[in-house]
Amino acid sequence: MTALNFIKMHGLGNDFVILDGRGDGFSLPRVAVRAISERHRGVGCDQLIVMENPTSADADVFMRIYNPDGSESGACGNATRCIASLVMAEKAETHLIIETISGLLDCENLGDGLYSVDMGPARLDWRDIPLDHAIDTDHLEISAGPLNDPVAVNMGNPHAVFMVENVEGIDLEVFGPLIENHKMFPERTNVEAVEALSNNRIRMRVWERGAGITQACGSGACAALVATARRGLTGRKAEVILDGGSLIIEWMPDNNVLMTGPVSTSFAGTIDPLLWEAS
Repeated sequence: MTALNFIKMHGLGNDFVILDGRGDGFSLPRVAVRAISERHRGVGCDQLIVMENPTSADADVFMRIYNPDGSESGACGNATRCIASLVMAEKAETHLIIETISGLLDCENLGDGLYSVDMGPARLDWRDIPLDHAIDTDHLEISAGPLNDPVAVNMGNPHAVFMVENVEGIDLEVFGPLIENHKMFPERTNVEAVEALSNNRIRMRVWERGAGITQACGSGACAALVATARRGLTGRKAEVILDGGSLIIEWMPDNNVLMTGPVSTSFAGTIDPLLWEAS
């Protein structure tokens, strides 16, 4: 494999190494994903993103999402905005559709550095999360330390959203992996600790499946809004305040969830395949 050009971008500190695999394309072995994502010896990122040729005639680009452990993720809201900004700039357009393994995502450039993404429907049935048995997804009978009684939501990937009184006091490094790998989640889960501050403001911290603690999670923010609305703690539109900044999330009448927020470019560079071939 020849050297790979990359762009490093982030959405509210949720950071990504973005590779362009369109055209002839390429495949990355799991060891390569791990090496590139590693923060001390690689480029470092929360997720590695590969742009590929779309398989749908309706899509402008396919976005493949890798976690730092080499596993694939079905959704990443912050990365979707980053990819949208790149492809919109290429095409000189303000609207496009991004294809993922979870479906098609409608994206729009709102101006002033803000991009919106229709993240698709909030899936609430236990089979769609997925869970290992039938249960009311508004109240899961699982706990870890101060985390208990979560709401389960699938936003292209699974989420367990816990309501807490003080989100800053939750040790997600300890309890996040316990919930992520709980037997109830056959595909593991993202974990959100959420504090409803008012009818339209939510504070959230996140442990991402396969990545650990991140400064922001777009699909997690969508899940948090859906969860607090289901519990009657907020309305269907709110500012979700993450460690890296804020997103505006709206659970629309058609059940789709709209996410709006900024993107930023950090730097660009080239990756030598010796990074993983020598490991």
